[in-house]
Amino acid sequence: MLRWILGGREAQGSVEKGPVLCIGEEQPKNWFTELQVLKGHFDIVRFLVQIDDFRCASAGDDGLVLVWNVETGERLQELRGHSQQITAMTTFTCNKGGASHTSLITASSDRSLSLWDPDTGHRVQTISDLQSSVKCLLVLERLCVWVSGAEELCVWNEDFQLQCQSQNHSDAGITALIELPKNCIAAAVDKDIVIFRLTVSTDSSMSVAEVRRLSDHQDRIRALINVNDGLFASGSHASELILWDAIDWNIHGYEHILWEESQVGAQPEIRLAAHKPSEMSIQHLTTNGRHILAAVGGGLYVYSVLSKAVVAYRKCAHDSNVLHTMLASDSQLMSCSEDGSLRMWEIQDLPLPGEPASSGFFGMWTFGRSNKPPGVAPKKAAEAAGIRTLELTGDLIGHSGAVQMFVSFGESGLVTCSTDHLLILWKNGERQSGLRSRALFHKLEESGGL
Repeated sequence: MLRWILGGREAQGSVEKGPVLCIGEEQPKNWFTELQVLKGHFDIVRFLVQIDDFRCASAGDDGLVLVWNVETGERLQELRGHSQQITAMTTFTCNKGGASHTSLITASSDRSLSLWDPDTGHRVQTISDLQSSVKCLLVLERLCVWVSGAEELCVWNEDFQLQCQSQNHSDAGITALIELPKNCIAAAVDKDIVIFRLTVSTDSSMSVAEVRRLSDHQDRIRALINVNDGLFASGSHASELILWDAIDWNIHGYEHILWEESQVGAQPEIRLAAHKPSEMSIQHLTTNGRHILAAVGGGLYVYSVLSKAVVAYRKCAHDSNVLHTMLASDSQLMSCSEDGSLRMWEIQDLPLPGEPASSGFFGMWTFGRSNKPPGVAPKKAAEAAGIRTLELTGDLIGHSGAVQMFVSFGESGLVTCSTDHLLILWKNGERQSGLRSRALFHKLEESGGL
């Protein structure tokens, strides 16, 4: 049995069940048939960070950081201190003396950085009057330091003491940071990737220096991710996906993800027919080490690290730009979009020549508005060899605004945040029903009712 969820918005703590449509006989595992709306923010919620197995933190344009219990939907802490929007947020876990504790680091447009204890809600450390707003954060757990990216790159210790910093780069500043082997850091600065090396002296003092600048992108870099121990990837506003060697920083693979009809006899090429610059931009990259999922405008493209080619795609996966993605496995993935939906996909073979392209189980249903992505135009057999498509398997509609991102907690559920100021906790209805039944039987046993 397949279930389609239509979510509404109610007060915090309410639980809703969506209408159920029975198609087929078997229900997929971990299907989200219940939702819980979480209120607390009064502006756009842009960031979600997982603290542990049961807690997450949310932040956005209201400057608030809220800590939630994803099992119960309870708001645990409200962290107040920033006067303007949050621009970056991450967890920071430092192991010293056999004990570890996870804190939250936030950056804001008010040109400050804060360290928070999510257990108590207290602000432990703060740094104000920075030269510019920090746009990204990176934690180097092995060295027990963290890095902030703004117009300059700064390295801080666990006590919020500045260890070293680089020179001013550009007005655009650093927009993304990742850790590389051998104490190196890659930073996205406009069209370039700047490689920094962090040196730790015998007296534990640190210094940072630029050692390489990679200028192979033709447009501004929008995404930067680690792929595995030996590779990292970057995506640009002009839909360029570049795979880099993490040791020598040379290009390992290159793909210009656009879709155009290939000429007769020409080498087939993956291209997306996009006329607006925003539709050509790589909005987000994610990976499982074997594949890279690229969100290009409203489309999704799966790139194989091994074959260095796009192996599956859906050029119109959403009605608007895709903002966040996740590769659950080599065949299952998720995406959320400005169109207000979060969709689940399965990689499947393209139909044989002459067969119509299927729009998925849900293509025959509409509720108020069409949610069916346009079908993928059939290709010639020679062109379709090795290329697969993404089949829609689920569509979660509950937000009235753009879904900014989501975080999965496995069986405990899925959390989404949006421009509508809300968080939604999506849960497996069958699992929740079983948990409620066990809790009821336990209570009856304790009271002697059984």
